[in-house]
Amino acid sequence: MSLVRPEIAALQDSPIVDIWRSAAGIPDVIALWTGESDVPTPRFICEAASRAMQEGQTFYTPNRGIPGMREALSAYHQRIWGVEISLDRLALTQSGMSAVMLIAQALVAPGDNVVCLTPCWPNIERAMQIVGAEVREVPLGRTSEGWMLDPEALFARCDARTRLIYLASPANPTGWTLSRAQGLELLEFARARGVALLSDEVYHRIVYGGNAAFSLAEVARPDDPVFVINSFSKAWAMTGWRLGWMIYPEGLTAEFEKLIQFNTSGCQAFLQRGAIAALEHGEEFVAWFVDRCRTGREVVNRRLAAMEGVRAIPGSGSFYAMFSVDGVNDTEAFCRRAVREARLAMAPGEAFGAGAEGTIRLCYAKAPEMLEAAMDRLEGFVAKPRG
Repeated sequence: MSLVRPEIAALQDSPIVDIWRSAAGIPDVIALWTGESDVPTPRFICEAASRAMQEGQTFYTPNRGIPGMREALSAYHQRIWGVEISLDRLALTQSGMSAVMLIAQALVAPGDNVVCLTPCWPNIERAMQIVGAEVREVPLGRTSEGWMLDPEALFARCDARTRLIYLASPANPTGWTLSRAQGLELLEFARARGVALLSDEVYHRIVYGGNAAFSLAEVARPDDPVFVINSFSKAWAMTGWRLGWMIYPEGLTAEFEKLIQFNTSGCQAFLQRGAIAALEHGEEFVAWFVDRCRTGREVVNRRLAAMEGVRAIPGSGSFYAMFSVDGVNDTEAFCRRAVREARLAMAPGEAFGAGAEGTIRLCYAKAPEMLEAAMDRLEGFVAKPRG
């Protein structure tokens, strides 16, 4: 008899990770599969963390983050979105993924269902399956203008057992971004039905018009059933730091204190000092990084548009391109072949759920010359006969 719960044993590995493993040991692979850039964390952030460590800030910390950390987060929301978030509604987490798990543990019980707007990052659905939820996918519409949300289709998937609606904006992998009007529509539905909204805003600064994407925190009341998760990973090039944060409705501080205590017990003090430096002094870097992503986007879009049989699907945010190739239905097999034959690693659409069928995702948060080389390899690969 297995010691592991059947639900855990049955969890499917992410196809993205499978492709990653398939490339292990293969030289000269251009890696565009994962959601990170080739830019190291800025020196001023690293120096703040190093300085804190050298000063002896190596002890346990409050579960939801040191006071200075939560104060910096509150000030950041005020500066970027003009909203005041009280310190008792903020928690630093050991990654954005940890925030997802904490919210799932707090809200979802076996037999409940969670409605996910897809295509989405596969870890989200796996997290909900771990806590015993039924996952209901609602795919975005795919048009020549980009990805489109049909709110009525989303609402129709909700019933009396729906505890949570998950959406990401800007989205991974699509780049779709929630509008203010649709955000208000979702909020009205959540209030009326008592269904929680989980808004994944990890790519909030990676937009190509304006300073930041619309946030549900801008329109939600403190008592609304709205949870916003975020991360330092993307805009500040801090993927390896594994630091995120979340905003939750008022009155839930004690519950999340306990959940953090029993999951991770909190985040390292010296890392928090680096994160504070990112929030308080990182705007110049963020602007530079977004501009670099914009250049990468232009390179990839230009090259994809020129490839015969390749159709790109526009997105307005994040740092991904999604495209399809005529005649390719099994994109996992396509991506495995691309690793072996073209030394190019991308993510198959199968990883991202309903709506992503027949698509491939690549990350363009890379140096322009690397992207040009990657597009050369892709162009040659898609032109080859496929057996």
